[in-house]
Amino acid sequence: MAIYLTKESKVLVQGMTGGEGMKHTRRMLAAGTNIVGGVNPRKAGRTVDFDDRAVPVFGSVVDGMRSTGADVSVVFVPPAFAKAAVIEAADAGIGLAVVITEGIPVHDSVAFTAYARSKGTRIIGPNCPGLITPGQANAGIIPADIAKPGRIGLVSKSGTLTYQLMYELRDIGFSTCVGIGGDPVVGTSHIDCLAAFQDDPDTELIVLIGEIGGDAEERAAAYIRDHVTKPVVGYIAGFTAPEGKTMGHAGAIVSGSSGTAAAKKEALEAVGVKVGSTPTETARLVLDRLNLR
Repeated sequence: MAIYLTKESKVLVQGMTGGEGMKHTRRMLAAGTNIVGGVNPRKAGRTVDFDDRAVPVFGSVVDGMRSTGADVSVVFVPPAFAKAAVIEAADAGIGLAVVITEGIPVHDSVAFTAYARSKGTRIIGPNCPGLITPGQANAGIIPADIAKPGRIGLVSKSGTLTYQLMYELRDIGFSTCVGIGGDPVVGTSHIDCLAAFQDDPDTELIVLIGEIGGDAEERAAAYIRDHVTKPVVGYIAGFTAPEGKTMGHAGAIVSGSSGTAAAKKEALEAVGVKVGSTPTETARLVLDRLNLR
């Protein structure tokens, strides 16, 4: 089992013919992802060769879905065109749009996440690494060779911390790893993933990675208290971050007493979540909860 992405998912890549799109489409294909087409209005009707696989290019998401039955789109378009790309995917009725693009204006993200929600399209991102169900499918830029299938579900604001925890826990493996992105506005929250992992029979333990800024982790803690029965282990990045300075993600900023790592850790620990002080300690806590140490 998995959440949001399986071997049955049929994936379109919006922006497949660009530099980043080409590079990561090749990697996604190598991971076993069923990529059924790319989208570029100026190159419709062509095919792109990826090693031993020829992938067709469609003029629109609608055309791609009609021809292939695609249900997932991965967006690799420049920031100025990301809003239009997501709205196009939502209008076409795609079930999941994974928005990798960083640097999207916040007002654009507000507009397209709300619009997609109204159309029934789930957004992962923006400014995220995407998601991977090891051994089945990879939608985004997460390295596919750092973990195997297993029983841990992971949800993270941070791309690099997603990779590190996957590597630290590679011998146990993961059901699905979701990088939700660290911008102030994202389409899928910690809570959304917690609910999905709670319902996934093959996810035994959940790892939640947060960071300074906002109150997403505090809200996740309240949700865990009321709805999650599986063990949760957490890590919060940014204990040494200076006040008022944006750290990495556009949403990672502490203002006064709001959004501090200490406050997030306290909220999570108050509902029984074990929170590590480093990624390595977090991995050890996972082993302890699974009785593997």
